[in-house]
Amino acid sequence: MSFQFTAQTSADGVLTRSFALGEITGVLWSPATSSGPTPLVLLGHGGGRDSKAPPMVGRAHRLVSDAGFSVACIDAPGHGGRPRSTTDEREIAAMQQAMATGEPVGPIVVRYNLDLAERAVPEWQATLDALQQLPDLADEPVGYFGLNLGTAIGVPLIAAEPRIRAAVLGVFWYDDALAKAAARITVPVEFLIQWNDEHIPRASSLALFDAFASAEKTLHANAGAHKDVPRFEFDSAVRFFVRHLSRRRSTPTVGAGDTGRVHPPRCVSSRAPR
Repeated sequence: MSFQFTAQTSADGVLTRSFALGEITGVLWSPATSSGPTPLVLLGHGGGRDSKAPPMVGRAHRLVSDAGFSVACIDAPGHGGRPRSTTDEREIAAMQQAMATGEPVGPIVVRYNLDLAERAVPEWQATLDALQQLPDLADEPVGYFGLNLGTAIGVPLIAAEPRIRAAVLGVFWYDDALAKAAARITVPVEFLIQWNDEHIPRASSLALFDAFASAEKTLHANAGAHKDVPRFEFDSAVRFFVRHLSRRRSTPTVGAGDTGRVHPPRCVSSRAPR
């Protein structure tokens, strides 16, 4: 497959380049003024989103501006401008029907997301191969950040990919197949759950966290519903990646729109989400 950049913009010190690798589409963010090789963080987007979704753009800019990293995100199969398969159409319709009737959506989401993961993992590996041909990314440390669908894809990807050295994951259900993959993961993991998640039972989240074989794994549990992951959790994620990927290991600054306070890592927080 041929890798090529398809568009490029630069703003606020961040160079944004859209790319294509065969039918895989994505975005690479990097410092606008190159100062040499940079660690790379792979971003996994949530279900129904894509590589250009505002949360992906915001997280990428934080990692570039505050930590000096490069960041890449690809569109999962059937997401963004990528065509949907018959399976995609069937599972999306099933989720919409369950939500409309008030039936549990979890079993459908898990089934569909793990199907997406089977297709997405080799795409991520091919993308990483291509990105590491770029001079600033060759042989540099790699991390992974992904919640929801990003975790469904991220767990089997990290289990299969020795180049990934640290990961932030969470807000997903326990599944036997996912737990078997998690049991092969030994890199440092920061894992997020929502204590009052209306879709994911607390015991399911805790069981998935427990499945990781990592000697260094930290549970961040915050009060709030499924979509109420506090904004300050990404502050912690930036610090986590600086610790594990950066050679300079400096403390990142607080980005625009944050509170101005640096929040220490937590195991369980009863603080109201923001």
